[in-house]
Amino acid sequence: MFDDAFKALDEMDGFGDLPLSLAKPAPSRRILVILHQAHSTPGRIGRLLIESGYQLDMRRPSCGDPLPRTMDGHDAAIIFGGPMSANDEAPWIREEIDFIGKPLAAGKPFLGICLGAQMLARHLGHRVAPHPEGRVEVGYYPIRATAEGGMMCPCALPKKVYQWHREGFDLPTGATLLASGDDFEAQAFSYGRSAFGLQFHPEVTYAMMCKWTVTGVDRLSMPGALPRDMHLKGWYLHDAAVASWLKAFLRTWARGGAVTGMMHQSPRTTPMTAPRLA
Repeated sequence: MFDDAFKALDEMDGFGDLPLSLAKPAPSRRILVILHQAHSTPGRIGRLLIESGYQLDMRRPSCGDPLPRTMDGHDAAIIFGGPMSANDEAPWIREEIDFIGKPLAAGKPFLGICLGAQMLARHLGHRVAPHPEGRVEVGYYPIRATAEGGMMCPCALPKKVYQWHREGFDLPTGATLLASGDDFEAQAFSYGRSAFGLQFHPEVTYAMMCKWTVTGVDRLSMPGALPRDMHLKGWYLHDAAVASWLKAFLRTWARGGAVTGMMHQSPRTTPMTAPRLA
């Protein structure tokens, strides 16, 4: 019964049974999408990119899909979230963390979301760890844009965003902080011109939220997590701002990664410190 219901929710997202690669526009309009579960989808991000004419080459290394050897056949790369940890010992975790060096070296846009952002932090040599008091962010939580974050794109960062994580990190060395939070400080950051990490989930649709809060119901009882009804109510209160910002951000990101007002900035160097997650 639940499998049929969740299949219906996936179809509501527009990603019920997508093939590995969609119809074939020019190779320069192809984005590598890395997912972490058999039925994971790129949600709203995937829909917005397809509507903008991009092909999504979706791969799931945790299910045995290989990663490309180079970025020559892709215009950009996105690593999405998942229930696993960036500290896990699975070989594919290490492979994904190492792979991030390829879009960075090629100067092509890279976007890490939740687990993907934590992998980017680890690639840059930074530690990913649980909150020292065991707190999590599961639901809608406030974030605060920095001056640089206010220049990410023509639309202001939303003040509340959807979260689903129990580990976090401080700002990696050489990165620029774009948004901060209370329990987990680094909520958005950039590295160089074209790499971005978001601790939150702007891709989440209402259908995805319904699914996550059932299949991941154990997360709702963790310290700091919000009850399910607040997730669903929060979507109606905050999602319009998230959706507007995401559309503007993706347009800027996919065209080359550099954000408005930061086109000629070098990465800001930040001294390495012990992670400060509280």
